[in-house]
Amino acid sequence: MSFIITNIAHGWTGEAAGTRVTSAIRVEGDRIAEVGDLTPAPGEEVIDATGCVVIPGLVNTHHHLFQSVLKGLAIDEALDNWLAQVPYRFWPRLDEEALRVSARIGLAELALTGATTVCDHHYLFPDAYDYDPAEVLFDEAGKLGLRFVLARGGMTKGRQFGADTPPPPTETLAQFLDGLSAAASRWHDPSDMAMTRVACAPTTPNFNVEPGELVEMAQEARRLGLRLHCHLSENGGYAAHTLKTWGQRPVPWLADKGWLGEDVWFAHLVDLEADEVALLAETGSAMAHCPQANARLGSGVAPAPALHGLGGAVSLAVDGAGANEAADMGMALYSAFAIQRATGGVDAVNAGTVLHWATMGGAKALGIPGIGRIAPGMAADITLFDLSHPRTFGLHDPALAPVVSGAAQVRHSFVAGRPVVRDGRLPGLDLADLARDAARITARVAARPETMPA
Repeated sequence: MSFIITNIAHGWTGEAAGTRVTSAIRVEGDRIAEVGDLTPAPGEEVIDATGCVVIPGLVNTHHHLFQSVLKGLAIDEALDNWLAQVPYRFWPRLDEEALRVSARIGLAELALTGATTVCDHHYLFPDAYDYDPAEVLFDEAGKLGLRFVLARGGMTKGRQFGADTPPPPTETLAQFLDGLSAAASRWHDPSDMAMTRVACAPTTPNFNVEPGELVEMAQEARRLGLRLHCHLSENGGYAAHTLKTWGQRPVPWLADKGWLGEDVWFAHLVDLEADEVALLAETGSAMAHCPQANARLGSGVAPAPALHGLGGAVSLAVDGAGANEAADMGMALYSAFAIQRATGGVDAVNAGTVLHWATMGGAKALGIPGIGRIAPGMAADITLFDLSHPRTFGLHDPALAPVVSGAAQVRHSFVAGRPVVRDGRLPGLDLADLARDAARITARVAARPETMPA
């Protein structure tokens, strides 16, 4: 498509300096062609940005789409008990239809709240499934027109949570590497504006992989040209376990396994000491900041401003809906803004920095440099936030709305110049039908036995 977005009074480029954009943006094909005082050409489609804030499409760098039908469970449990009672209790109940509907729910909510790129960390690949979860996830993202990164997870050993929890779905190292290679051969595009990517993402290395296997995973991933991702330091238990077992804290422990660098990003990073933050910044290892899920589980607050202040890479993520019932990028923006100020004071972070984390920061974490910024030559991934909701009325600087309003309402969004959201709707997706499917699948998952059928 080629079109022009006009009447931009409030906008952001996504840059760390909080640079604003006004006037107009011209899109030609899949890229932004011009930004500035522009006049529509004869016959050119015009998108009127009156009453909107225009920003780069938001980049969600860590999610678990299978959890969209597992909301509100173990609501008062901390991380370890929650893991036992939610993902590791319910994984055997997720047949292909359940995963497909769950992914559709999560992707729809993300798209309607401003996301144009989604990274899903999927770590359930048991032999008991008679379908390929990766194929389902790429298919559902493709139908909505979103950029999609599969962080291909898995584990060679599982944590034991008790007799009431099914055994975790483990793989051998060879199975994990074969699955990673197969996914990469089908979907990994190394280009700067890739629509699909694959990353190597063992679930939680401190608990789920042997140290020597981590080395082999990193070597194979880099041979395939893939980035590395995992959960790390989600609460104090990670460091306690790693110190007791291997005599090191998590970040230096992973450094010895080849798991730091500009091609690595970690989810959470709540429990870090100052030298660990410095090591992450020094090596270019990125953070996927998940403020809502960490708050909901009582895990803590990641030192995102400290890493950012050292020149490190920080991105934003909503995490799985099982630990964050609002897979809403607007809520993620507001949560990062408010929680960091609650713990670090008003100087901890400003609106422009948080928006930068969710755009250019996400592009850097995922290694897709062509997205996340409004500038000529960049991908035409653009979101227009609607200012017509009463929550934005009376705001002296309407450009702040995506960060400070606490929720996102999208009028239009585009990925590679193609429309994803039009007039607040997802063309081709009937939300009433999705609501019925969600209710049916959720009821079935709740009632189904915890063991896979023979």
